[in-house]
Amino acid sequence: MGLLLGGCQSNTVAEAPVMSGSAHNGFYRVQRGDTLYRIGLRFNQNVNTLVRWNNLANANEIEVGQLIRVRKPASASDRPTGVKPPSGRVARESEVVTTGTAAPDIRLQWPVRGTVISRFNGQTQKGIDIAGSRGTPVKAAAAGTVQYAGDELRGYGRLVLIKHSNSTITAYAYNDSLKVRNGQSVQMGQTIATMGDSGTTGVKLHFEVRVNSRAVNPLRYLSD
Repeated sequence: MGLLLGGCQSNTVAEAPVMSGSAHNGFYRVQRGDTLYRIGLRFNQNVNTLVRWNNLANANEIEVGQLIRVRKPASASDRPTGVKPPSGRVARESEVVTTGTAAPDIRLQWPVRGTVISRFNGQTQKGIDIAGSRGTPVKAAAAGTVQYAGDELRGYGRLVLIKHSNSTITAYAYNDSLKVRNGQSVQMGQTIATMGDSGTTGVKLHFEVRVNSRAVNPLRYLSD
């Protein structure tokens, strides 16, 4: 499986699992280092859906500069007159229009209880780090579906990503062990991992909230 995220250097704070670039009118232009898995994560879509929307013969063969549909195609009645859906793998740049971003209506529970040792700043820190003890259960902050559970992403250790809606994903990094699998549905408060220090130094949980692929301050959404 291709990497979902770019790696982080071991001496830097792990940034959120997201790529550069943005979607326009439902399309994203492939950049160097992208994979379909990473694109799907950024725009909250699974790989099979992207393959179907873009008529891809092979999910592992995408090209730099290629336009990939990442939003649900509009129906014929919704499309402006004279605009046709793209055929094949590449959409025309003339079909691209900017889309907006909305804030989520979601409340989250703390994945673990502990001291926040690193806070969100939107630049070098795209989430928060919470100190704790090895083996402490890590809980799902809200109900959702596991988008990724694994350790292939350098700099994040054993990572879990949970999709809560079409706009919102939470990330849980540096775990000692994972208790869920890709595609599994989870409930708020369900144990998804245990705390550890995989991919970092010192036991802690790196927790992020992504809204429409943008990092937001988790403390805005966590219940007291």
